Amino acid sequence: MTVIDYLYHSAELFPEKTAFEDSQKSVTYRELLSNAETICTQLRQVAPVVKSPIAVLIDRNVESICCFLGIAMGRNFYVPIDITQPEERIGTILRKVSPAAVISLGNCKESFLPYIEEIKAPLLEYSELLKGEKDPGLVRQLQEEALDTDPLYALSTSGSTGIPKTVLISHRSVLDFIPVFCGTFHFDSNEIFGNQAPFDFDVSVKDIYSALYLGATVYIIPAVCFIMPKLLIQTMNDKRISTIIWAVSAMCIVSELNIFELITPTTLKKVFFSGEVMPVSMLNVWIKYLPDAMYVNLYGPTEITCNCLYYIIDRSFDPDERLPLGKPFKNEGVFFLNDNGQPIKPGETGEIYVTGTCLSLGYYKDPEKTKEVFIQNPLNPDFPELAYKSGDMAELGEDGNYYFSARRDFQIKHMGHRIELEDIEMHLNSLPSVTRAVCLYDEPRKKLITFYIGTEDYISVLNQLKKLVPKYMIPNIVFQQDTLPRNKNGKIDRKALFAIYEKSL
Repeated sequence: MTVIDYLYHSAELFPEKTAFEDSQKSVTYRELLSNAETICTQLRQVAPVVKSPIAVLIDRNVESICCFLGIAMGRNFYVPIDITQPEERIGTILRKVSPAAVISLGNCKESFLPYIEEIKAPLLEYSELLKGEKDPGLVRQLQEEALDTDPLYALSTSGSTGIPKTVLISHRSVLDFIPVFCGTFHFDSNEIFGNQAPFDFDVSVKDIYSALYLGATVYIIPAVCFIMPKLLIQTMNDKRISTIIWAVSAMCIVSELNIFELITPTTLKKVFFSGEVMPVSMLNVWIKYLPDAMYVNLYGPTEITCNCLYYIIDRSFDPDERLPLGKPFKNEGVFFLNDNGQPIKPGETGEIYVTGTCLSLGYYKDPEKTKEVFIQNPLNPDFPELAYKSGDMAELGEDGNYYFSARRDFQIKHMGHRIELEDIEMHLNSLPSVTRAVCLYDEPRKKLITFYIGTEDYISVLNQLKKLVPKYMIPNIVFQQDTLPRNKNGKIDRKALFAIYEKSL
């Protein structure tokens, strides 16, 4: 079985139902299946070797989805590439992956061509692919030969060396996760998902494949809506969106601008967030205006296929509290080990490890990096069992809940003390006068740096912070900002903030 079985099933049950819609067009399940079969057939002529990467120059549109499914139908895997990112980064991804073909949705800039020529990949236009014939016999044969261990997609994430890591996910991992995800939160075919996440960000995987599994609908919210929050809520109401699975920063945009005082969602019932620690003060804004919605904190890195832990918000939280990580999804093993390789005790912090079918196939063309983090389960010496060593740290609270603490690489040593930057951020974000705060560390100069959005000057903010944290956790340099820069996935862009700091020196 592969995810293409989801498509065939939903196309049979709901042939004329809208599967995906963007601001310009929509596609029914029948049309989606037909387009995928045509793309599959045409790609076979230029990429006859199965399990090959096919790059897609994505946009926020239904054509991107058609490409993904056509590629998967042909037993190849898709590599979504956002054309708005720096061109040199696009070139780096293309060189690293070396795709068998590159599909343009009519959005290939002339400046991209040297990179595509360098890797000697044919450039295919989506509109031309759809003009071709489809071969039902070929498609049927490919599906009969398909394996659930075939790779489905590869997503590029930042790498410590500056070269993106490419996480490769199989059909099996998505097939394992999506039914559990949908069943846990009681989704059905009537769901209308409001997609926020770019298609090269794994948050979008839940939108795409939950809809295919259920026969539900995804509305791809235009990017412009997230800089015009009133338009965002109007669009959500017009499209009767019932469920959103967003990055934390996207939700904070709405909270920060107090847009709910003017307009609120009328059909929204379920709200999921992930990617960063959600400031409780920001979440409470949503809960205040939409008290009857379900709110779920999700945790999980790309390497384990979306999410492995979830916590349904079941009580009110004060601004200085942290949200628990919750419990594992069914069929996912999650454990927390200290530096001695032992399970952590209450009050201790340990690294998060994950086991199970959810694990990715590793990093594409990067066996050394794969071996570093996909290791033998340290709790199982008796037979081969992979565990993903996440690099994320969590604390076991006295209440028995686990709480995200920091990335290992966000741990610093300052004034002789080991400090979690997120710890300072949490306290800053709990202050009534602070809307959002981010902390950085300048290792060579031994400086703690904070950027914040707030209503009071930095002296007042620091005086309030001094009441909450030890002296050695008080930032040395503070910038008050009107906004904080975000990357294409909607997360706070820490590199851009560090550049602002360096420019000020």
